[in-house]
Amino acid sequence: MTSNLTWDEFTKVDMRVGTIVDAFSFPEARCPAYKMEIDFGSEIGIKKTSAQITDHYKLEDLKGKQIIAVINFPKKQIGNFMSECLVLGSVDADHKVILLQPERSAQNGDRVG
Repeated sequence: MTSNLTWDEFTKVDMRVGTIVDAFSFPEARCPAYKMEIDFGSEIGIKKTSAQITDHYKLEDLKGKQIIAVINFPKKQIGNFMSECLVLGSVDADHKVILLQPERSAQNGDRVG
């Protein structure tokens, strides 16, 4: 069961549009994952993250792809890598992640809400 958020709690979640500028394999991860560098525009800059998206995405197809991410979670250590944001996606029936993306091109750093 999902608990309800207050409007005030929701407004604290900072979701932004970013563009993947680079992606790398992450063989040290427990589950198959990629490391990514994402450009969130001049105000925020580039943040690093990892994501378990290897089922639906090839490494070489990620560069240039716009995504939606939460940028105001605390940094999280994932193995030998420090994740600085959380890329959002839906999880299909097979527990595979499908990235959330803007419907059309947006400016890096645009707010989602």
